[in-house]
Amino acid sequence: MKICEKIAQKSISNHACEGVTIAFLGDSVTQGCFEIYKKENGTIETVFDKKHSYESYVFDILATLFPICTVNIINAGISGDNAPSGLARIERDVLRHQPDLTVVCYGLNDCSDTVESKEIYINALSQIFNKIKESGSEIIFMTPNMMNTKISPFLTDKDMTEIANRTAMLQNDGHFDSFIESARALCRSKNIAVCDCYAIWKKLHECGADTTELLSNKINHPTRDMNKMFAYELVKTMIFED
Repeated sequence: MKICEKIAQKSISNHACEGVTIAFLGDSVTQGCFEIYKKENGTIETVFDKKHSYESYVFDILATLFPICTVNIINAGISGDNAPSGLARIERDVLRHQPDLTVVCYGLNDCSDTVESKEIYINALSQIFNKIKESGSEIIFMTPNMMNTKISPFLTDKDMTEIANRTAMLQNDGHFDSFIESARALCRSKNIAVCDCYAIWKKLHECGADTTELLSNKINHPTRDMNKMFAYELVKTMIFED
């Protein structure tokens, strides 16, 4: 990817070159959300821990590999966001910063069991990709993690269990698989680089890993350690993607 060329140029000629800017557009996982809990008034709150978000880990890896190069990170993740909402705010939150690379990750909040929801998701993703390309930024679409496949014994609250029942159905019935495959197909048609972390989660599940317990909220937020996997795969994609 061209961003690697810019990083290399900055590393060789520190004074002659500017640094790089990487923007991340997505939902709660991108923003850095982990555990969820219920307050006394019954509202559900999220633990925000940006130091352990995957883009923070990306920054750490790049700082280790290329200590001379300045890397500016734009975290445009918002908890509860989906692709149509990301499209509506992309100019404000991403493109005005003129990123060299934009990482897009959506799907968790887009998935439902209706035909229309997939069409809305893919249409919004397509428009997001078009706007990023028109801006001159490179793009990586990162597929999200799996949702829960069962009800974790650590979930005891009735409302949380109801949410988990719904997401487990979408995961186990193949709905989420079909959303991700449609997104991959869109990326192939538009020649968009894909960092396929969903495929890794699926393989881990097939190998016997308890992927539900790899979710900090036991529903859809990866643990802090699993966010490291996202970061490693993203840096690999940056370096090895043509």
